[in-house]
Amino acid sequence: MKLCVILLLVVVFLVPGKVRAAQFSGSYLIQVCASDKEGKELVPGGHIACQGYISGVLDYHNLIRSLGTAPSIDFCVPDDVNLNGVQATVVNYLIRNEDDHGNFIAAPGVALALFEAYPCNKKK
Repeated sequence: MKLCVILLLVVVFLVPGKVRAAQFSGSYLIQVCASDKEGKELVPGGHIACQGYISGVLDYHNLIRSLGTAPSIDFCVPDDVNLNGVQATVVNYLIRNEDDHGNFIAAPGVALALFEAYPCNKKK
């Protein structure tokens, strides 16, 4: 994990010129994640990009938690929930809230969807 962080820092600081990462908007993520009534993806290979993006948000969230830093939007996806279930949760949330998330980077919408569906149990 430390190697990945070091490589990322090297790329960010040593690559000349302006580097801009590809950004998924909420609307684009809905499009990539979409499936028909039979569950067949509408964009060939879309579930790979969709689940990869969602997994990236999950991985980053877990990294932040492992560093002892409390994420501003905390969620706790149970171990028995598979990525297909997480995808359905995220897509349904983004569709319901497309006016709020459609034109913006999808990551906050993914986090809010997971927060709504899988809040962490707070100990009193």
